[in-house]
Amino acid sequence: MSVIVAKAPLRISLGGGGTDLPSYYRAHEGFLVAGAIDKYVYILIHAVFNQTFKLKYSQFEETSSPELIKHPIFREVLTRYWDGGPLEINSIADVPAGTGMGSSGSFTVALLKALAQCRHVSTTPGQLAEQASEIEIRYLQEPVGKQDPYVAAHGGICAYTFHRDDSVSVEPLRLKIATLEKLRNQMLLFYTGKTRSASSVLSDQHERSLANDRKMIENLHRTKEMGYASRELLEIGDLEGYATLMNEHWQNKRIRSDGVANAHIDRLHEIAMKNGALGAKLIGAGGGGFLLVYSSVPSLTREAMAEVGATEQPFEFEFGGASAQGLV
Repeated sequence: MSVIVAKAPLRISLGGGGTDLPSYYRAHEGFLVAGAIDKYVYILIHAVFNQTFKLKYSQFEETSSPELIKHPIFREVLTRYWDGGPLEINSIADVPAGTGMGSSGSFTVALLKALAQCRHVSTTPGQLAEQASEIEIRYLQEPVGKQDPYVAAHGGICAYTFHRDDSVSVEPLRLKIATLEKLRNQMLLFYTGKTRSASSVLSDQHERSLANDRKMIENLHRTKEMGYASRELLEIGDLEGYATLMNEHWQNKRIRSDGVANAHIDRLHEIAMKNGALGAKLIGAGGGGFLLVYSSVPSLTREAMAEVGATEQPFEFEFGGASAQGLV
């Protein structure tokens, strides 16, 4: 097979996000709930008659060796997980980077999955997630957590426990069909119009956690408690209670770092809450991206958000996780 296509889903955090960073979970254990959605990062690999490595993403690179690649994730993954000839690799995504949906983790997982397919090597979701985490956290020293690659690899709506020894437990939530249907109909995503790099916000959290900053650790402890509560409320089907917790989650997150919120995001949150929303929070590290809303009157919320230019991103939950196939 000369062409391989792999995809890995993006995600939305449903509770406890931020406790998946090693700076926190190695001392206190982390916990969160997250759902994969049907928006993807795609990797396409062409493996025939290439004389050089050709990489197409937001830029174009051509080089004779993986070690010379400028894109850090491409370079580290190809250096460690490819020992064959030159490849042509294209990357595309359904949603721009910097929108809080874990695109770098999905990108890394999709690339690893595609290369495994090229090498005719079987991989499990856990192996993919750990390999991707190691690339970003260990080799690239990025101040990120394990949530994104784990959700991208596994798919579904799951609870993730990040243990002190770096292992991760993955438990699919036991959701009633009626609960899933209500989430499908009443949970909405709106684009704030801003993209941002999560590095500055997460670097601050990482450094303060390592320094055992009391306010940061207490904030993350409370975040973890809300993660446990989110799981319980979702599994019993109390979505109104969950929506109320979303607001508590957002207020707790706002005080974690100065870069989390701004006047524009606060205004969108206020508009949603005055127009049918029972709960709303920004997903990702903060500063931009998507506002996740649970609304009792979705049509009213949609109308109000459209009037201020906040574009809705329709979505479904995705239960397959990362996948790859060869094209003849």
